[in-house]
Amino acid sequence: MKRIYLSALFAGLGTLAAFGQDFYETTYRGAFAPAPTAMWTQGWANWNPQNTNYGSPNQTISTNITSNTTWTAGNVYLLQGQIYVKNNATLTIEPGTIIMGDKAVQGSGLFITKGAKLMAVGTESAPIVFTSNQAAGSRSAGDWGGIIMLGKGANNQTNGIANIEGLAPTTDTEFGGGMTPDNNDNSGALKYVRVEFPGYAYQTDKEINGITFGSVGKATELDYIQVSFSNDDAFEWFGGSVNARHLVSYRNLDDDFDTDYGFSGNVQFGLIVRDPNIADNPAVSTSEGFESDNDAAGSTNNPQTNATFSNITAIGPYRGNLANTIAAGYRRGARIRRNSAIDIRNSVFMDFQRGIHIDGAACEGNATNGLIIYKNNIVAGNVAGKVTEKNSGSTFNIIGWFDSNNNDSIASTAGILTTPYNYLTPDYRPATSSPLLSGADFTGMSVGLGIKEVSAIANVTLYPNPTSANASLFVDIAQNSTVEVVVMNANGQVMQTVATKYAEVGTHEFTINASDFAQGLYYAVVRTGDAVKTIKLSVVK
Repeated sequence: MKRIYLSALFAGLGTLAAFGQDFYETTYRGAFAPAPTAMWTQGWANWNPQNTNYGSPNQTISTNITSNTTWTAGNVYLLQGQIYVKNNATLTIEPGTIIMGDKAVQGSGLFITKGAKLMAVGTESAPIVFTSNQAAGSRSAGDWGGIIMLGKGANNQTNGIANIEGLAPTTDTEFGGGMTPDNNDNSGALKYVRVEFPGYAYQTDKEINGITFGSVGKATELDYIQVSFSNDDAFEWFGGSVNARHLVSYRNLDDDFDTDYGFSGNVQFGLIVRDPNIADNPAVSTSEGFESDNDAAGSTNNPQTNATFSNITAIGPYRGNLANTIAAGYRRGARIRRNSAIDIRNSVFMDFQRGIHIDGAACEGNATNGLIIYKNNIVAGNVAGKVTEKNSGSTFNIIGWFDSNNNDSIASTAGILTTPYNYLTPDYRPATSSPLLSGADFTGMSVGLGIKEVSAIANVTLYPNPTSANASLFVDIAQNSTVEVVVMNANGQVMQTVATKYAEVGTHEFTINASDFAQGLYYAVVRTGDAVKTIKLSVVK
């Protein structure tokens, strides 16, 4: 047990988890808990950014930021050109602030250089929005450059240093900590943030993504982020170890989640929504839900790309009907190639032309040796016979590998999600009797609430467990203190505030009323002083 200090633990418990490497353990597969739990996109995501009126800019940013600066709510900021936050400065953006990239100025974008920080922390009701400066109805993918965060973490390039592609290599475009990387590096926080119409092409076929992470360290916080209508990838990680939760890739051009250069972070809860008419030029690049490389050469350089993704809902271009016409660039739910060792679990890939492609002998070897993990996933609604894909001439038993890892293939997408094909009013939660309601497995993963527990609370027990109605929570207090007890669902949302009271040393009983809870896994969370203890509560109906 290790001591922690969580000053804001109960000030907004929907964001309780510290960003360690733990995963929330869910009973369901995919990104969303079943009803009546609300989708975590509620309140801050935007399904119609093309027609949203954001007002007009009243603050122009045309020079680099070299000292601590705050952009305030109520203003609309216009980025004119490539704006670098540098000299270890911190740019703080208040909740509700709008930032626009100027389409008329080449390559407008926001670059957070090594040592600098971007603190863009919005709220559910007041997200921070990065978007095009074009009028509603006239915005296009690639109107501006996007966000580029560069850190001091590890990557597998020469001497641990690389530069963002498409731009002149300078210290401002450099990322990686060299021969002494810092994987705990902190580039700031992005939380309740939307990025719309990014992806400027700085060179032919070298567009910047919605958000690019270059060797970003895991002290950086990434949570509740939506990228929409990017002219390249939505999210791309080049090395680093940053963790993330609650990511939305909405109707972007190329890949949704792209991992390279030894990225080793953990990502949980992600939504991918594709548009049948929006895909890359297949002569240049095919559009994948996941694309994962160790590096462009497929080398054996270390660190090897070994990121872990769990609880992803990926909705491809067919959108429930294989007779639909889709753009020529579409291919797979996941393409793992060039010696990657990625881990994808507890997810659903539906409506893609093909399911999963283990591309090349190096990745086939990684899969055989347990370095590539693709486990407890559902592949549904793809072209017949294309659940799995391997290269021509390969003898790899990919079907046996797929089946042995508890993956499922389903011909039809009917009955998997509630209302997944309505762009403007979607419901991506599991449908009644959906196969997503069960089957998640976190064996071998670091599981918890992201909270390091401490020994100041001597013991916590729960009875009966499972329960269909009430349960008694017994807490042994080691020293006189105020005790706070809540129940959270697997998404970290507070379902019930049980009690806050002063308690003396001894055993105290708290009653949890679970009669209105849906069947599933919950967590009773107890805090006293700086001590935190969690215990699982299983509700059955």
